[in-house]
Amino acid sequence: MKSVLCLLALVAVACALPNSSTYTDKYDNIDLDEILSNKRLLTPYVKCMLDEGKCSPDGKELKLHIREALENECAKCTENQKTGSRKVIGHLINNEQEYWSKLSAKYDPDQKYAKKYEKELKTVAA
Repeated sequence: MKSVLCLLALVAVACALPNSSTYTDKYDNIDLDEILSNKRLLTPYVKCMLDEGKCSPDGKELKLHIREALENECAKCTENQKTGSRKVIGHLINNEQEYWSKLSAKYDPDQKYAKKYEKELKTVAA
């Protein structure tokens, strides 16, 4: 299975090295478009984040840092991770509302960050 999140990047956010100012870039070259366009590839990542399934190595890294990345607006993310995170979050908001609802309930129960992302990334249907 292909790797990724940068989930619920979000979804390209990976493990922080001790005393590092950014997360590792080990997973920065993952093809997010392929994962987001294929529910069979996306679902395992969502299930990992929700503690409903096994996690791939990159899924474990994302899960370790997703809350911190949300809280600090991805301050430790590389530019590629920031771009990927917005892409994944936008996709979830606009195309996978059930996943988005479950993930935001778990990682942002007070809706501090989810509303901001929804306002910024929700596309209006024509």
